[in-house]
Amino acid sequence: MAVRASPAVDAARRSAWRTTSSGPPTGAPAASAEASRAVSAFAQRVIAWQRAHGRHDLPWQASRDPYRIWLSEVMLQQTQVATVIPYYQRFLAAFPDVASLAAAPAEQVLALWSGLGYYSRARHLHRAANEVMTRFGGSMPTDPEALASLPGIGRSTAAAIAVFSVGERAAILDGNVKRVFLRHGAIDGDPGSGAVLAQLWALAQARLPASDLPAYTQGLMDLGATVCTRSRPACGRCPLAVDCRALASARPTDWPQPRRRPAAPRRDLPLLLIRRGDAVLLQRRPERGIWGGLWCPPVCDRPPASAAEAIAAAADLLVALGEADAGAACAGGATVRALTVFEHALTHFRLVIAPWQVDLPVASAPAATGAAALIDCRWWPLRDCADAALPVPARRLLAGLAPDASSPGEP
Repeated sequence: MAVRASPAVDAARRSAWRTTSSGPPTGAPAASAEASRAVSAFAQRVIAWQRAHGRHDLPWQASRDPYRIWLSEVMLQQTQVATVIPYYQRFLAAFPDVASLAAAPAEQVLALWSGLGYYSRARHLHRAANEVMTRFGGSMPTDPEALASLPGIGRSTAAAIAVFSVGERAAILDGNVKRVFLRHGAIDGDPGSGAVLAQLWALAQARLPASDLPAYTQGLMDLGATVCTRSRPACGRCPLAVDCRALASARPTDWPQPRRRPAAPRRDLPLLLIRRGDAVLLQRRPERGIWGGLWCPPVCDRPPASAAEAIAAAADLLVALGEADAGAACAGGATVRALTVFEHALTHFRLVIAPWQVDLPVASAPAATGAAALIDCRWWPLRDCADAALPVPARRLLAGLAPDASSPGEP
């Protein structure tokens, strides 16, 4: 049974997330009449613009279900709306509520997320759904503080869920909204620094209107996504242009000020694409690290420098799987070729993927041992790979493997 805090404790906790409808939090300096009018004008312009020009037909906007809003907000993190929509629809068809998501195997959740990237989001969703079942009796919370206690839900996401589900008076600060505030005030400094973030949160909180929170919040999001864009802001269509300091400088794209980032380091990832008939050997990635929990062609301990080294690495792996005969056959007559090397960008580094395709000379069934399970390897029929939890580079590689019509049977 979920343990509920007393109303007094709940009220105290909420003070960090929202202001009262009458104004700033207790203890804050009284705003001048002029500042109050400016805040009101800012919010009203955003609300009026959203109603006339904002987005109103996104699939998650028709519902106030906090589960659906949560799903959309997580998917939209670092991902464009057009990419998210089909994933959102498929995910919701498979998991229409938090109970079905919690009950699903993690592999099924990852499979439906495959291709959307940032897979920790899917793992956090699954863990959070299970916490909702155990801590909140299966009822998705709508209080920002409670939401932020769940895996993968930060302050801004928690506020957005609360605003769109119950009209909570809470401030959001996603990437698009940060850009709107930074340009409107021509705020200098690294947007990721503690000092600038504190200033932005204070602005976000102070500018909250007394009502119409969903329209205001959606308006800020829409402005950042469709008007105040990163490289080509459409200032002539912006309702905030009249007092935008970045526009007044005639250099609106000077904000946000770029961070100094070192060049992304390079990591080599040599892969073995081992095929036997109409099946391919895949290995589940460790939970920690890139593509945690997803299926991928096995990674070599060191990059093969030649076809002979690639065959030797494949043979060693097959022997470790308990398939000594296949390992010997591989060493004695497998067909091997180096596939095109390509790069795949991740958040903090570049992967240089060097795949070797090894076609075994036999199509017999693999040995029935526990070794494959021990090192998390499995033979996948090629026809089933489309539904597997695969990272994008693995999916790209497997798409180039056509089923072998001459194969005598599937392993």
